[in-house]
Amino acid sequence: MLRYSLVFCAITLFFAACGKKEASKSGAAAPVRADYAVQAVEGYVVKTSPLTEVVTAGGTLLPSESTELRPEATGRVVKLNLPEGKAVRKNELLLKIFDEDLQTQLRKLQTQLSQAEITEQRLGDLLKVKGVSQQEYDLAALQVQTLKSEMELVQINIRKTELRAPYDGVIGLRQISPGAYVSPANVVATLRALNTLKLDFSVPEKYSSLLRAGQKVEFTLQGGAKTYTATVIATEQSINADTRNLQVRALVKDVNKELLPGAFAEVKLALGSNARALMIPSQAIIPQARDKKVIVSKNGIANFVTVKTGVRQTEMVEITEGLSAGDTIATTGILFLRPQSPVKFSKVE
Repeated sequence: MLRYSLVFCAITLFFAACGKKEASKSGAAAPVRADYAVQAVEGYVVKTSPLTEVVTAGGTLLPSESTELRPEATGRVVKLNLPEGKAVRKNELLLKIFDEDLQTQLRKLQTQLSQAEITEQRLGDLLKVKGVSQQEYDLAALQVQTLKSEMELVQINIRKTELRAPYDGVIGLRQISPGAYVSPANVVATLRALNTLKLDFSVPEKYSSLLRAGQKVEFTLQGGAKTYTATVIATEQSINADTRNLQVRALVKDVNKELLPGAFAEVKLALGSNARALMIPSQAIIPQARDKKVIVSKNGIANFVTVKTGVRQTEMVEITEGLSAGDTIATTGILFLRPQSPVKFSKVE
């Protein structure tokens, strides 16, 4: 009895397998299921629009000139004129170091020079009547020139005891007090020229050829809404090998109290325009491992098309390759669509 049951099961399985083979040989394709059509998909018609390429970068405000003030000589401070936070004029005396020893030496040399000049004059008169030799007169003239050179050296050392403002600017915080003993290693204060400011920022390497001197840039301060303008004056003549960025410097002329050196600035730089750019909503982009795709509806069928993107804005992305004006793409429900599946739009923009 068990043997007959096994034979019956084998025959049943054989005929079932034969039926499947016949169905496959017939070549009939399975019809597309109607429930594959997505009912809530929204679409967007690709169209051309003007586009201005704007690069945003972080920058830093710097004073047009900034100098750490250091004395050239070593000694005790006898006069101090470093008004913190106040403006000073060019060549204004800021610091004076004790120089009485140098002044005494200068007076001594002046006396010696006066006597040497008298001696030179007398020997010159005697030389005219052959009263002295030419060699004696030359030695007297040499003595006069030597004393003058020594006096110039002392005067230079006296000037080194004075620290004067190299340009018009504002003094920062004072680092010393009257009577302090200073040397060239001491920074007594910092002088900054604040009538103009510099704005330093970096842009990616691909934009380096689009920058030029005289170009206008706009920037805002962190946490502020007011927009300021600066003018590009120069760029670094090489690309940073680590960041692949180009360093740019702009000049800010309209300076007010809100613009302080060292402040962070958000720079916006317009680098070009395209009157017929193809822009699509950013949510239509499907990121892949090596490329990007969008879903294009052709005759009601979903086609996954590889695209290349350009400028990215807040909600729109430029398409540089892969789409044409008039194409209809899916912007919602893209996770549920499959290649060659039916597409039905509930709304098209």
